[in-house]
Amino acid sequence: MNPEIAQEKIQKLANEIRKLNHAYYVDNKSIVADFEFDSMLKELQDLEQEFPELSDPNSPTKRVGGDITKKFKSVVHRFPMLSLSNTYSEEEIVEWETRIKKLAEGTNDYVCELKYDGVAIGIRYENGQLTQAVTRGDGTKGEDVSTNVKTIRTVPLQLNGDFPQDFEIRGEIFFPLENFIKMNEARLELGEPVFANPRNSASGTLKSQDSKVVADRGLDCLLYGVYGADLPLEGHYESVLKAKEWGFKIPSAEHNYITKVNSIDEIMDFIHYWDKKRSELPFEIDGVVIKVNDYNMQNELGFTAKSPRWAIAYKFKTERVSTELETVTYQVGRTGAITPVANLTAVNLGGTVVKRASLHNADQIAKLDLHQNDTVFVEKGGEIIPKIVGVDLKLRKSDEKVRFLENCPECDTPLIRKEGEAQHFCPNELGCPPQIKGRIEHFIGRRAMDIEGIGAETVDALVNLGLIQTAADLYSLTFDEVVKLERMADKSADNLIKGIEKSKENPFEKVLFGIGIRYAGETVAKKLAKRFKSMENLSKATYDELVNTDEIGEVIAISVQNFFLEEKNVVFVNQLKEAGLKLEIEEKELASAALEGKIFVVSGVFQKFSRDELKATIESNGGKIGSSISKKTTFVVAGENMGPAKLQKASDLGIEIIDENSLIKMVENG
Repeated sequence: MNPEIAQEKIQKLANEIRKLNHAYYVDNKSIVADFEFDSMLKELQDLEQEFPELSDPNSPTKRVGGDITKKFKSVVHRFPMLSLSNTYSEEEIVEWETRIKKLAEGTNDYVCELKYDGVAIGIRYENGQLTQAVTRGDGTKGEDVSTNVKTIRTVPLQLNGDFPQDFEIRGEIFFPLENFIKMNEARLELGEPVFANPRNSASGTLKSQDSKVVADRGLDCLLYGVYGADLPLEGHYESVLKAKEWGFKIPSAEHNYITKVNSIDEIMDFIHYWDKKRSELPFEIDGVVIKVNDYNMQNELGFTAKSPRWAIAYKFKTERVSTELETVTYQVGRTGAITPVANLTAVNLGGTVVKRASLHNADQIAKLDLHQNDTVFVEKGGEIIPKIVGVDLKLRKSDEKVRFLENCPECDTPLIRKEGEAQHFCPNELGCPPQIKGRIEHFIGRRAMDIEGIGAETVDALVNLGLIQTAADLYSLTFDEVVKLERMADKSADNLIKGIEKSKENPFEKVLFGIGIRYAGETVAKKLAKRFKSMENLSKATYDELVNTDEIGEVIAISVQNFFLEEKNVVFVNQLKEAGLKLEIEEKELASAALEGKIFVVSGVFQKFSRDELKATIESNGGKIGSSISKKTTFVVAGENMGPAKLQKASDLGIEIIDENSLIKMVENG
């Protein structure tokens, strides 16, 4: 392939991937199957590797990270990045609004928006391309974190529409609470210390020296402030809506994250609404921001030495309550990880009754200097997770410290704590009931084998009665054994047995996730299944083969190898094989070989079939699907609205263009 054709191909692939990324991460729309997207991305990566001189620094391939930054360069802000003046008083909001009316003439429209508890960022675009991303720093200068910001999928690398040629957009980078919780759960399972709160975690992640770490953690970004010289924009609210047209993820007016008002009463309504509703948000906020909308009026009002006169932040009071620590109990996870839990005297916090709070690990207990029956201060981390933030020493009743367990609370096995790990573990994998039950519950879960008719209570009963010891034992259960369980009717027992039998139809990747290799989550299981095709191949994989697999690092590679080195795990996998589970990716039997050796590109809208149906027909009859038109393409199946550039390229390469009817006839005629 010559450079000219390669450049055209790279550009087309990049544009299509950008559109798909925006649809998925900003608009929450999934347009193509994961496989199709991955194939396009892989093709782009291969082309950029083959023609490095054609690689765009803002290519979609840069989203995955991988660059190591030894030092962040200091950058002077073109426009000072000042902090807002803060208040906790509604009276001060009224006073501010009164001053605005006195200082500036004109219609007083205000914009109310959420105050995101994240990391402020300023991102510069030149000719529609992201060129630099800088942290707030001291307001005069910040740090260049461009490489890391480019991995955040909601930040566009290239803009659409009628955008200014040179401008800066500002906003907030934050941790969605769901991602934050998942990350901490994973860290607990790995025996690593958990992160204290989403804001600090977002800040630390953004300063990571390895951009791949940033890419993997799932940061998000909302952008809402447009800055530049001679911008054709009249007001803040209008500029936010305009930014959406250019491809930015902006605060949602539909969800009342941002609104335009014209009275102090409406400002207060916004404040009161979010003071009550903030716990329902998928991210943390610590208040609301009120801004004068009109840019001319903003200029007229100007700045103080520290902050703009035309904006103010109202901060919600962090709700903290005190209550008594009654006991500390310990939970045992399926991997043997021990998690201490504080049991508290019930107390109302943020509209919910709190009775328990995680203490995470022994280090956290020591850090708090926790004593028996202490009066503790409790807050909600991320407005969701109750956490103990301190102890009221004035009310301390006991000199007896809370001491971490030495033995497992379930099986009395001495606990272990590996060097460098924060978590204690029970090593008794085969004899510790919560580990046994936890592994089985993981196996039957919806994201794994999704076995209907069986839940945690049933697993408890089956294990307690000695009917099952591992997930493999499920496949030996009989109706007569199950129906004898307490509160198990004939129909329920029949459904359970049928659910177990049906689970044998699950694909290899589901089985692989279900067996519970440490560190091998759902996504990792899919990657491993796709790469190695079978459990046998995976069990024999070398360290180099594993670490050279997409998204598989050293820790996962070692864990996979260690899993297959243990005899009990080999026995377990063999039992699953004997039970009839799918331990390899199935090669589908072809309907015919009519299209064997032919490569098709399917494009456009069709009358009789969907594109997916046509592609399935091609593959089931021996043909292959090409992601883009090239010399290797045999036929282009063209529907309505197929792009003229594709048609022209097919014509230039001498590739035959057919319609859906011709394809079906080709199949029928063999």
